[in-house]
Amino acid sequence: MQSSSALHVRQGVLYVAIAATAWGTGGAVAAELYDVGGIGPISVSFWRFLSGLGLLLAAHLVRRSRRPETALSLRATFAANPRRALITGFGLAVYQTAYFASVQQAGLTVATVVTLGSGPVLVAVGARLTLGERTGVAGTAAVASGVAGLVLLMGGADGSTGPAPLLGIGYGLISAVGYAGVTLLGRFSGRKNTGGAFESTVTGFAVGTVCLLPMALLEGLLPEMERPAWTLGLILYLGAVPTALAYTLFFAGLGVVRATTASVVALVEPLTAAVIGVLGFGERPNAIVLTGTALLLFAVVFLAADEGVGRAASRRASGPDADHGQRTSHPATQAKD
Repeated sequence: MQSSSALHVRQGVLYVAIAATAWGTGGAVAAELYDVGGIGPISVSFWRFLSGLGLLLAAHLVRRSRRPETALSLRATFAANPRRALITGFGLAVYQTAYFASVQQAGLTVATVVTLGSGPVLVAVGARLTLGERTGVAGTAAVASGVAGLVLLMGGADGSTGPAPLLGIGYGLISAVGYAGVTLLGRFSGRKNTGGAFESTVTGFAVGTVCLLPMALLEGLLPEMERPAWTLGLILYLGAVPTALAYTLFFAGLGVVRATTASVVALVEPLTAAVIGVLGFGERPNAIVLTGTALLLFAVVFLAADEGVGRAASRRASGPDADHGQRTSHPATQAKD
């Protein structure tokens, strides 16, 4: 993986979009695992984290064998910033668990709208207060467009309300706070070049796996094995694509993409899920869904373009040295990533 500081802004946006697309496939796979494996959402999250961690560790060993002189050890990464690993891991565990609890109590539509709808708003406010990132009037309008598109997209889809909507909304807000915290921390670390995105992803998932284990044991840890190959395949997919690959790309992209932009681009996730519903399950989008899709796409494309234009203008104003600094970093920093 490239050093985040060596990425172009467009590459960073693409990384976040790929990550969100991968996340969008996770819901359908997890739902299938609920039926086939007979386990609950917390246990599914645990196996997702554990399998993703195993794949990340295997990739880390390959990286170290090929570049032993440059690849950071996981122990060194954790020791360099243990607070980052602990907060990231805990935040990921809270985000996943609270979201699944929200789905159970309020239904999929309400949970998705509350969690992913409030996420960009929380990230925008947090980025302004903690990182000094400004969205501007146009950026704020794009965030509003993305949230409105999400509401229409989910509101126009078929869905049922859960047994405790208010409790589910509370879980959804907790999930959004966890997501916003992880996003802001990833952006802060990416800007400060405080360690490789890949190694930090590994340590974060190690912490998250430990956090999820006690709750998974209480819920029922082991899946049924009536169809072992299919069950294991689902677990491996969850660990490989929407976990190991997606979060590595997401944290790498945060090195060059503003937190607010990343959170809006990540709204590609429910859009991907909607496309899967149309192509894989024969769902037919109505006018409300299509309008929401258009608003979402507008917000994503506008902020992605604005990110590149703003960064290019900043480089021109600062001169050629600044342009070099945006695309490269000190050799010692590159060696970390």
